[in-house]
Amino acid sequence: MFSKSKINEPGATPTETKPATSAPAPKAETKPAAPAAAAPKPKPAPSMLSSDLHVQGNMKTTGDIQVEGTVEGDIRAHLLTIGESATIKGEVVADDVVVNGRIVGRVRGLKVRLTSTARVEGDIIHKTIAIESGAHFEGSVQRADDPLSTSASGSKKPAADK
Repeated sequence: MFSKSKINEPGATPTETKPATSAPAPKAETKPAAPAAAAPKPKPAPSMLSSDLHVQGNMKTTGDIQVEGTVEGDIRAHLLTIGESATIKGEVVADDVVVNGRIVGRVRGLKVRLTSTARVEGDIIHKTIAIESGAHFEGSVQRADDPLSTSASGSKKPAADK
């Protein structure tokens, strides 16, 4: 029973007695248990708003959101996916924005992607953008190094009027 522990311990020999292996074993078990419990944090699943859901108000999360319904308000998230049946009326701010549906309002994102089914009526402030053939877009497009900061959108706003 203790022979397996003796083999795995560095510097242990098969002739050692039980007290030599049993004393360090509890220390070795307790030390890795605490860091192992604190280190890995499971990534939460994305929040999903179904197609029959109508939300009035702002939403903010550090996680991911997939919207299939209607939202009247601003959304801030890490990854925001707008489904084909979705309609957003408000400002959208996210690290990654994938638009398959309709947005009426400003879009700010590090990476913004308008798919062929996207309909955007508003300005887009981005670091990188991709617009597929067939996407409908009315507004201005501006590149910014930090599109997520409110100061970046405020300083870019007068440039759009020129």
